[in-house]
Amino acid sequence: MPSLTFIQPNGERVHVEAPQGQSVMEAAVKNGVTGIVAECGGACSCATCHGYIDPSWLQEVGAPSEDELDMLEFANEAKENSRLCCQVVMTEALDGMVIQIPSSQG
Repeated sequence: MPSLTFIQPNGERVHVEAPQGQSVMEAAVKNGVTGIVAECGGACSCATCHGYIDPSWLQEVGAPSEDELDMLEFANEAKENSRLCCQVVMTEALDGMVIQIPSSQG
């Protein structure tokens, strides 16, 4: 099963397993990862599952959709490697991906 690592704002690393087809947001919520709020439950309508994809994984993850880009405008401290975790779906190719959680969501 693929796994990924979330890095908390304080530097703490949280490793979780995520089955193929599950969103990164779902994996975070099901594993109690602090900082991924997911108020809309994965509907790409709140920007509270914002994370920074490690730059080495950006090509594999792919580009965000227009809807996601629109929502990222509401994310705190958005950067070029920002993604909504509800829009990134786990595959074997993403095994080992690293995501930094911003200091605040919204």
